[in-house]
Order: sequence, then C-alpha cells, then structure tokens
Amino acid sequence: MQLRKNYAALALLTLAFAACSGGQDANPPVSQDDASNAADEKIVDTTMAETAVIEVEEEAPEASAAAVAFAAECDQRIDAADELFHALEASEGPHTVDTTLESYNDLGIALYNGYAKSSLYANAHPDESVREAGRECEQRFDELNTRLSLSRPLYSAISTIDVSAEDEATRFFYEKQLRDFRRAGVDKDEETRARISAIREELLVIGQQFSKNIAEDVRSIELDSVDDLEGLPQDFIDAHPPNEEGKIVITTNYPDYFPFSRYAKNDAARKALATQYMSRGYPANEPVLEQMIEKRHELANLLGYPNWAEYVTEDKMVASAENAADFIQKVADLAEPRAKLDENVLVARLRQDYPNVDSVGIWQRNFVDNLVREEQFEVDSKLIRQYFAYDRVRDGIFELISDLFDVQITPWQTEVWDDSVESYELKDGDRLIGRFYLDMHPRDGKFKHAAAFPIVPGITGKQTPVAALMCNFPGGDGTEGLMEHSQVNTFLHEFGHLIHFLFAGDHRWVGNSGIAAEWDFAEAPSQMLEEWLSAKQPLQSFGLNDKGEPIPDELLEKMNAARKFGLGMGNRQQMFYAAISLNYYNRDPASFELLPLMKQLQAEYSPYDYLADTHFYTSFGHLDGYSAIYYTYAWSKVIALDMFSRFAEDGIRNTATAREYRDKVLAVGGARPAAVSVKDFLGRPYNFEAFAESLAVDGKGAGPLE
Repeated sequence: MQLRKNYAALALLTLAFAACSGGQDANPPVSQDDASNAADEKIVDTTMAETAVIEVEEEAPEASAAAVAFAAECDQRIDAADELFHALEASEGPHTVDTTLESYNDLGIALYNGYAKSSLYANAHPDESVREAGRECEQRFDELNTRLSLSRPLYSAISTIDVSAEDEATRFFYEKQLRDFRRAGVDKDEETRARISAIREELLVIGQQFSKNIAEDVRSIELDSVDDLEGLPQDFIDAHPPNEEGKIVITTNYPDYFPFSRYAKNDAARKALATQYMSRGYPANEPVLEQMIEKRHELANLLGYPNWAEYVTEDKMVASAENAADFIQKVADLAEPRAKLDENVLVARLRQDYPNVDSVGIWQRNFVDNLVREEQFEVDSKLIRQYFAYDRVRDGIFELISDLFDVQITPWQTEVWDDSVESYELKDGDRLIGRFYLDMHPRDGKFKHAAAFPIVPGITGKQTPVAALMCNFPGGDGTEGLMEHSQVNTFLHEFGHLIHFLFAGDHRWVGNSGIAAEWDFAEAPSQMLEEWLSAKQPLQSFGLNDKGEPIPDELLEKMNAARKFGLGMGNRQQMFYAAISLNYYNRDPASFELLPLMKQLQAEYSPYDYLADTHFYTSFGHLDGYSAIYYTYAWSKVIALDMFSRFAEDGIRNTATAREYRDKVLAVGGARPAAVSVKDFLGRPYNFEAFAESLAVDGKGAGPLE
C-alpha cells in the first residue's frame, strides 16, 4: 500500500494503511522478475511525522479553479482540526474516556481525513496545480500533527485518563497513544521539542521532493527501426509506431519498461533502457536522499536513539535494528542454495547466445528468465498475456473476493478526479462495508507505481472507510490492454491491502481502524492474496482470451510448475533492497557515501552485478516511506505463507476459513498485536516453516490448486 507499497501512520494516532508496488512495482517474489519489481511497490505513507527540506528553484504552476477550491477546503479542514486541538489543550477535566479520549479521537479523524485526501490529490490529480495544492496541504497537516505530538498539555490530559474498566481495544489504543507521545519527544525540553518540530516539517517537504523527482523523471530510449522491437508482442509493436523523425520511443514507464525488458531480443537496447530505468531521479535525488537520511539521524539522536533504524524498528514486530539485520541475513542464507541453482540455469541459457558470459546482467534477468520458462517449463509469457485483459482481470478479482468473503461489489455513483477512475461499493448484504476507487492506468503527472491510498478511515457510527488503488496497468477489453502475469499478481497484492483496510473499518478508535497493526505485518494479507493466482479457480474464470476460452489446464499446470523457479534469486535481490534500506539508516550518515555502500551491499546480497552509471537508490521510493524497514515485505511473506497454509489444508475457496480469516485477522485492524491475531487464526504462533519450504531445494513445489 510506498505504496510510498509507503505507509500510513498518522503520527501519534497510528493511522496505518498499507500499499504498491512503495519503491515501486510488483511484490514479494513469485518469480525472479516479480521479485525485482517489488522494490517498486508502495504503501502510501500518510505518516505525518516523517519526511523534508530541499531548496528547489521551481516555478509553481498557475492555480486553476480546482486548485483554488481545494486550497479553500484545506483551509477549512485545518481550521476545524486546529479548533479541536486548542479545545483539548484548554480542557481542565476531569479527563475521561467519554470526554477527553473521544475528543482526541475526533481530532485524529480530522487529521487523517485531511491529510489522506491531500496525499491522494498530490499523487493522482490530473491538474498540476491541484497536485501542488495537495502537497502544500500535506505540509500544513504535518505541521499541525507535529504540534499535537509535542503538546505537553494534551499529553498531560491524555495520561490522566483511567482506562482500567474499558474493553481490550480501548486499552490497547490508549497505550499506543501514550507510547507514541513519548516516541515523538513530548518529554523533551522546549529547545529540543522545537528542533524536533522543525525537522519533522523539513522531512515532509524532503519526502515530497524525493517522490516528485521520481514521478516526473520519465526517461526513454530511441530505436531506429521496428526491427529493434523483435520479440515484442504485436499489440506492443502496434502501440509504438515511429514518430515524425522515424524513431520509436520506449519509456521507463511500466507499460513500456517491463514488456520490453522481458521480450525484446535486442540486448543492447534492453541494457540501454535498464540503465535509464535505474537512473531515474539522478542526480536530483542524490542530495535530497542525503538530506533525508541526515535529518532522520538527527531526529533519532534527539529522541534518544543511536540511529534512525533503532528508532523505527522499536515499535514493530521485529523490535530492533539488530533483529532486522539478523532476519535479512537469515532469508538471504536460506535462499542462497536455490539462488545458485537458478543462476546456473540462467547462465547456461545465456551462453547459447553469448558463449563467454559467466553471469546474468541485471538488464538480462527478465529476458532470460522468460526464455527459460518458455523453453524448459513450456510457459510462453506472450501466450499467457492473451488471457489477462485488464477488464476481465478486474472483474475476476471482484468475483473472487465476492465469493470468498460472501460480499458484493457494485458500482458507486460519485465524482472522480479523472475520467479513467472507477468507483465501487463493498457490501455485506444490506450493510455497506466501504467504498473504493480504481485509478489503474498511466497518465502524465500521476504516481508511477502501484499502491493503495487511504482516504477515509472507517469509524463506527461516524464514517465509512474509503480507499483508492493507484496502479499503472494497460487498459482494455481483450484485444488490447493485455497484462503481464506479474501485473495480475500486483493487482491481487494491492487488492489485498484494500480489503484489509475496508474490512477493518468498523472501529471506535481511529488508531485501531484500517491497516493499523504493526507495520511489518501490513504486507501479510496483501501477499497472502497473491497465492490465489495459482488456483484453477478463479484463474480460469477470468483468464480468458478474446474468444472467451479459459487458460487451458495444461498451461495452468505448467505455470504452477514454473512458480518456484527464480525464487532463490528473487529473494536474494529482495534482501539487497532490504539491506540498502536498513544500512542507509543504521549508522552515522557522515560515515558513508550512497553509491559505494550500495555497491558493497549489492556485492554481498544481490545475485546481479552493479550496472555501470546507474544509481538505483535515487528511484527507490521506499527509502522515504519505509525508510529502514523494507525488510517488512519478507517478514510479512513469512506470516502470509503460514496463514495461507490453513487455506491449503482446508481448501482455497473454503468460505468458512475465509470468514474466520476476515473476522480474526482482517477486521481486527490495529485493535491488538498482530501476533495475537495470527495465533487466533492459526491456533498457534506463526512460524518459518512454510516460507522455508517454499525455498527448499528439494522441497515440493506449489502445484495447481483446485
């Protein structure tokens, strides 16, 4: 949900929401190239406490009528929240759950609603001046949230409330608030609190600039002839005719980049495009990232922590930066034997065309992986694409969710920010569970990755949850808009975040609503939903070609047989991303430089050598939203596969198991520790066994599921 796969924790109120492909594209590895894309998936961070300041000489776009209207709405929202805040600070008590804590909750709702809509518009609105107005509104809400988090009068009022007679969810919410006040620095002296406040305001601006530089840096290569498109599907070729100069332009946007990297036979062109793709945001984002890391380090020191990684892991399931490092190493070591086997297969295939190679170049990974799948597993990716037209995939995922959880998805008539956006309602009989938008296709200025964005948290008796998925898939009805298998995986992943947020939208306390459990659990439900992509049903219900024919049983069996290939290298690459994330934040920024440390970590963890003249970290959006905790994808994957073991045993379409999962895990939101919810569903604490089996060299692979 970096979305940015970023995350959502509105400061004190732990308003967490998960996202895409933050970072940027596919998710936890089901194949070698899917794993590589996971660095691009995002959960949108509505964390108002962490993010920027960079001096950028840019002329702001002239404000449109829509931007003026949104700015006025922002003023109203800020004024209303500020009034609630001042009333709470001035309240003399007595301070009770029904008075003070309820008022505090109302303030949290106002902050969440205002910030979330600003973030949505900043990333999705087609009007550049509205996007700018959204970013400005984010900054204002961040400033207010920072003042709240450092308010001693507010903390004093909250800390005197007696919750001993309240229910478990209320007590848990209350304890989280006290903890987060302390972690925010409310107990520091006035000078320190002032500096904390200034850094947090700076960090938001820095984060916005980091994301903006990525979104706006669309690069391209030019090809001289249609012959350079050899290997690409015909629909891709048709969509890329020569321009007026006779050149064929291929961009770094997802609908161009991933098909080209997979199918183009021109090795030099693939390398050129990969070089551009891995250079997005450079050089503009290098000083931005440096400043982001420096500011977070200073903030951690002010709060009493040796570095940012120690601070940000403290309230997660992992509990410490050392434990995170140990986990990364454990996964890397576990994946290494299978990674070696994967690499040997890929190198052997490359040598058929390039006899002197002894390794796989990062620009070759998708291409040669696809060749192996076609030739050794008899899985033709271009053939598979014909079964994944966007419209049918969307409808099939809707049907899966409806059948599995006994709910209904119906159109919702409401205004949208772009004509391409669709809107729906999720219902359980006559009861409205929540509403959502699908903004699924590329356009200029839009967020470039895949993510789930919160808009309205669900609060019992007060407001219905609303969220949006924002992706960049091709659109079409069967003759065009054909999706890659990995894109279908991403769709399922993001929809897993969406239903988690909506099902968890019936809570009294805003800090318990939505994806508000520990951050390193948030990717578990989304990754678990990916497992349904291996099932005969629903896959054959929406995997139809333009003649209405479903994916043949034989092809499906081959697809499932191939699923395990590439997992070793994929997980090694994921641990490289996780290691960058952790190691950029677990030390003094003065002790390292970005590029040399990245090269060191790449040599240690990645199965691919460094590609000359690239700076991957300047487009790794998760370094903002997830900061030091990108490990959470793998951590959540461990839990996801363990939870899925229940469905593997009970039946993948077992509605009783699905209902239990919905009630005991999804609907709980952040009302109790995630480990407790998982234990409640599994009947035992979660363990590493299912994940280890998925990577075992001699372990059984994932076969077709009925």
